[in-house]
Amino acid sequence: MAESGDLTIPEMLKTIERYNPEHLKVFEEYVEEQAKSNDYDLEANLAVLKLYQFNPHLLNLDITYTILLKALTNFPHTDFVLCKCLLLPAQMADDNVREIIYLADILEQCDFSVFWSKVESNPDLFRKITGFYDSIRKFVCHVVGITFQTIEKQYLAVLLGNVDEKTVQNWVKKNGWKDENGLIFISNQDDNIKTKNITEKIEFESLAGLMAACLN
Repeated sequence: MAESGDLTIPEMLKTIERYNPEHLKVFEEYVEEQAKSNDYDLEANLAVLKLYQFNPHLLNLDITYTILLKALTNFPHTDFVLCKCLLLPAQMADDNVREIIYLADILEQCDFSVFWSKVESNPDLFRKITGFYDSIRKFVCHVVGITFQTIEKQYLAVLLGNVDEKTVQNWVKKNGWKDENGLIFISNQDDNIKTKNITEKIEFESLAGLMAACLN
């Protein structure tokens, strides 16, 4: 992990040093490390966007793209919304930033076929984010798992990005689903329903009154 002087990034994030522009290069290098190693640190990435707010002349759009794309990989968590709230007008006006925001909207709507077509039309934007495609497919499987009881294998392949048979089988296995003659069986939703014991408390005075009424 990158360091600045005697301070590590986790140490800087806990102090006022997170707002020191002298540390910006170290934070930016850390963002690049996350992209390469498939790690993720939302707090550090938010600190970078905050430093850009305080120091617009230091804005780096390439780092902005990386931060936003990494936030996309953590759907369905609200990381992207937090990052978007810190964007400067100059960032919001950038074509690539606007494209990534559009992709986030599509993901939120679970329109996966449109999402993958947009990704395929501009692959260079995502190439540097290690694990990007699998992270999105993990989210797709999350949505499928809470939405369907069964789904056609061919349709699942489309939702995963028009992937091949082997890739579909890998994701089916990862999620503990079953493939029977081209139909994928998701965990039965009834299995997720848990019984709940309901205990009603009746005051003694109320019970005594009820018993007296019955005796009469």
